[in-house]
Amino acid sequence: MAIKVLCPGCRTFFTVSDKFAGRTGPCPKCKAPITIPAAVTEVKIQGPEEEAVRAGRPSLAPIVFQEFPIPRAAYVAVAVGAIVAMILAAVAGRIWEPDQFPYWLLGLAAFVVAVPCCWIGYEIVRDRNLAPYRGRPLVVRTLICAAVYALLWAVKGFLPTDLTNEMWAWVYLGPPFFLAGSLASLAAYDLDWGTGVAHYSLYVMFAAVLRWLAGFMPV
Repeated sequence: MAIKVLCPGCRTFFTVSDKFAGRTGPCPKCKAPITIPAAVTEVKIQGPEEEAVRAGRPSLAPIVFQEFPIPRAAYVAVAVGAIVAMILAAVAGRIWEPDQFPYWLLGLAAFVVAVPCCWIGYEIVRDRNLAPYRGRPLVVRTLICAAVYALLWAVKGFLPTDLTNEMWAWVYLGPPFFLAGSLASLAAYDLDWGTGVAHYSLYVMFAAVLRWLAGFMPV
């Protein structure tokens, strides 16, 4: 019989043989120490109209996590914020020429935009089989990931304009940026490579739209 276990370090579910019940060993993924729970031999099941007790045969006690759904108002706030950001980008494009934008404003905008993109991207692509990050851990990880994303845009800004304005050049320039962005999302949110690329792509696409509205080349 197998026992279902949840690693407290990387929050990965896996099963082990019941012969290891009560023992402590390393997680096969992150190597964090895990104590294997004992198998339950009696389970009480309560229904709406009846209660049944089954005894005499082993039964697993699955480890479950509590899901904390995000309020719908938070998604609405992000959507409204995205619309406001696009309006501000278009207005800024009327005030400054692309070569006249204050660098501090571009850096601040890159980070401010990255924060909700990182958060909403995590909620979209995260693994539903793992306990989600919530509260302070989620805030800290989102801020760190957003800082890395904004820094990548800053690095892009130091590249020669005559090179970055050519779309063919991004066949060679794009992979290093997506590799760095995906690594940031992997480290921050425990994503895999596919979802990490998707997570970074959300920020890239929205930032490209804002740049276009402000009068810049999209990339």
